[in-house]
Amino acid sequence: MQPLNRIDGVVYPDAEKARFYTGCGAWERRTMGQALRDAAQIAPDQVAYVCDERRITFAQLDAVTDRLAAALRKLGLRLHDRAMFQMGTNIETAIALFGCFKAGVIPVCSIPQFREIEIGTLAKLTQPKGYFVQKDAGGNFDLLSFAADMAKRHDIPHVISTGGETVEGVHTLDDLCAESLPALDTSDEFSAGDVAAFQLSGGSTGVPKIIPRFHGEYLAHGRDWCNQYEMEAGNIGIWALPVLHNAGMLFSIVRAVIYPATTVLMPRWDVARYFDMIEREKVQFAFTIGPHAPAIASYPHVAKHDLSSLKMLFTLMGAESIERATGVCSTNMFGITEGLILTGTPGASAEIRHGSIGMRCSPHDEIRILQPGGINELPVDEVGELCFRGPSSLQGYYSAPDINAVSFTPDGFFRTGDMVRARRIDGELVYCFEGRMRDNINRGGEKFGTEDIEHLIARHPAIADGKVVAMPDEIYGEKACAFLIAREGCTLPTVKELGAFLLEKGLAKYKLPERIESCDSFPVTRVGKLDRAALRALIAEKLAQEASK
Repeated sequence: MQPLNRIDGVVYPDAEKARFYTGCGAWERRTMGQALRDAAQIAPDQVAYVCDERRITFAQLDAVTDRLAAALRKLGLRLHDRAMFQMGTNIETAIALFGCFKAGVIPVCSIPQFREIEIGTLAKLTQPKGYFVQKDAGGNFDLLSFAADMAKRHDIPHVISTGGETVEGVHTLDDLCAESLPALDTSDEFSAGDVAAFQLSGGSTGVPKIIPRFHGEYLAHGRDWCNQYEMEAGNIGIWALPVLHNAGMLFSIVRAVIYPATTVLMPRWDVARYFDMIEREKVQFAFTIGPHAPAIASYPHVAKHDLSSLKMLFTLMGAESIERATGVCSTNMFGITEGLILTGTPGASAEIRHGSIGMRCSPHDEIRILQPGGINELPVDEVGELCFRGPSSLQGYYSAPDINAVSFTPDGFFRTGDMVRARRIDGELVYCFEGRMRDNINRGGEKFGTEDIEHLIARHPAIADGKVVAMPDEIYGEKACAFLIAREGCTLPTVKELGAFLLEKGLAKYKLPERIESCDSFPVTRVGKLDRAALRALIAEKLAQEASK
């Protein structure tokens, strides 16, 4: 299906591809808003979301988001205007998202951890007209005051807040949802082929890359993934991570309306409460990543909880230890916002579920393992770069022609920069993750590049030069380590001092280096370029030596 209204800077699938994917069912023929309306008709009294002690049914969610969509248009937001999001994991976020989907306003899926650098860059790229913010989503950081300040700096006319007191000139979500206005008819404005959301990609640079996700494509992507776990209407899932991440959108937003299905939302992570909620709500499907996985696997009181409702638990890595600890069928998986998901299935052997990241979800996904940086395809059992194309593949980053020029093979396969090895296990072609080519860091599921950190480090008066690389961590998978060269006659800052300096410059807290290594020079390759691999190996070896003492 072709879009009714195109956005400059968005790369759309060509007409032939659109006809094929729509015709074979690889894309849905409806919008996100229509999917919610359908869910409300099918199961009006079923609970859509549970959060703490609050519940909302699909009929209630449909009605309140109709009111919000109309209120957003009355406020002055128009078709395909962008809205920045900095909200937490709660029902208000779901309401705000579906209100935008129905109004044709495009959420820019930021996260509460972003600060001046990230929000400023996104604002310049997307020119948002709205800003949804949850005051208390930033912990001790006042997100509302921050959002109001950023809105002034970047000429964002409408700030909408939830979670506590507001400030002058800021609208509240509750007030907008309380307005009684005629429902919108947007059938001639946008369709399943139009942009639903701007998702963000973590990468090797400090500049956020924006990924347009389309209504029908996004719905089908979530459907094909969740169908791998044999989900059904009425199933209950639990989500304890950011809703605005791509995984959060697919599991807690798309999954909810596709089936329809109930989602238990956890605003704050607490492993004991996680198990309590699984038991209380009779959760059947649980998804976790990053530091939550080892916390689940090491929770000492699993036996005290009734987990008999759980059918499947899926995680990016660590499925074997989770299954051993809980007795629940668990699988590793792989997901990338650019449009590919790989996963094991309930019927797969433990070797597949635990020893790989699984297999493709859509029969239309094409996967190639290529020689890194090249176009030669490698045979099974050889390690190479994971490249793919398919119904949910990125067509091109938003307004980024230079990046797009190097992100795809000549025949349209997206280059992930991830190294994998294909294997045949039990007759299935599965994939094993072997690391990354690029220099981004994955701290508990938050991926970020090092360019912006190094740029700010260079401003420190005591530092002559600094490079940041990933170092291994048992809980978060990776953390940032800074290799620093001191200016002559100066003493390098401590980790705490450097962190305070970077925070003051506007860097997000989760990007802060958590270890400093002093050095006189940086290793280089044979052609004289910085050898980041050598720096990563150096800190990994040092950490291993320290752990063995």
